[in-house]
Amino acid sequence: MSSESLNSDKAPEPVGLYPHAKRVGNLLFLSGVGPREKGTKVIPGVELDENGSILSYDIETQCRSVFQNVRYILEASGSSWTNIVDVTVFLTNMKDDFPTYNRLWAEYFGENPPCRTTLEINCLPTPIAIELKVIATI
Repeated sequence: MSSESLNSDKAPEPVGLYPHAKRVGNLLFLSGVGPREKGTKVIPGVELDENGSILSYDIETQCRSVFQNVRYILEASGSSWTNIVDVTVFLTNMKDDFPTYNRLWAEYFGENPPCRTTLEINCLPTPIAIELKVIATI
């Protein structure tokens, strides 16, 4: 089965050599999506020091931004938020951030939520606190 690489003109540029998504049949696999803003290194809800280390962050702001970036990629790829079937969530601080993330998850996926796995990791490639890996149908 062949695959097709897809990119959104609204989502932030990937930080490496990979597409925003790959379509294989009627499945859409999104690369890891974070909360950065397109065309900039700005990360909503994050305050960095002069060395690029995190001084403070707002997990709710980051969650809302990452959800929006996922939506941009889904829509550019011919899918939609309601077609999400599985999400892997990477958090850098499970103890502090999971309650807020879980509350927002219920807000965004109140009806028929997708499957979800949440993992704590010690860091992500950029100074962010959350990244999502999404599978959806088209």
